[in-house]
Amino acid sequence: MTTQMFEGRGHAAVYQKYRFAPGKELQQTILAYLQEKKAIPAELVVDVGCGSGQGTRFLAEHFKKVVGTDISEAQIQEARDTPSMPNISYLVCPAEELPFQDASVDVLASFTAAHWFDIEKFMREAQRVLRPGGCVAISTYTVDMSLRYGDCSEKLTKIFRECWDQILKYSHNRLKFVLENYKEIFEALPFPDKKRITDIYDKIPMTVEGVVGYLESASPYQTFMKNDPEAAKSLLQETEKRMLETMGVSSRETPVEFCVRHVCVLGCK
Repeated sequence: MTTQMFEGRGHAAVYQKYRFAPGKELQQTILAYLQEKKAIPAELVVDVGCGSGQGTRFLAEHFKKVVGTDISEAQIQEARDTPSMPNISYLVCPAEELPFQDASVDVLASFTAAHWFDIEKFMREAQRVLRPGGCVAISTYTVDMSLRYGDCSEKLTKIFRECWDQILKYSHNRLKFVLENYKEIFEALPFPDKKRITDIYDKIPMTVEGVVGYLESASPYQTFMKNDPEAAKSLLQETEKRMLETMGVSSRETPVEFCVRHVCVLGCK
């Protein structure tokens, strides 16, 4: 069964506010693969572990019908409450028990979620629901992150990573899949036609508030909050203060560039 880490309404609201959509390089990597495999145009695309719908909304720009699924009712409610295109619908269900008929799905996607699934059961389900020639696109951003702002990018990145290292002490053991660049997920994909790309780099326009909000949305931070709320809050406040001082600005709305590395596992049945 999917590991449930994003259940609370408060966490879901933070997730909706601060999690970013797939970056342009990742989008282009996925779309180019699907075009190469002639999965475009597709009738039905399913975004598994969709959270509050950031990836679902990207898919809806390119496909006729997109269904986002997630085990968290709170996340799905956030997704439904966010304005989106009419070709999107959402369902609450586990990744390992998708309510679709055999061979009925053209593309199965998952953005920064597959490491929470029961991998073996999910792969069996992918094999079942995908039509012959259907494709899988499973991606995550990694912990390789940096910040860019003027001539203080190195100092900013150091502050960010010091905070991130503190938060990662509270990581669930399933984050090992991310740290290993989805190698195990790639190996478990039951299609001979598959590939794994580990060096997709995206620059996400954000603000200082957005970067701190992203840290707050991370599952290890939520665990930290449950264990020691005062220390957790203090860490983010101090991190934001240090970032603003380093940048020589006072506004949390000051733009920064958030640089992330994606890993993507692609396969065709």
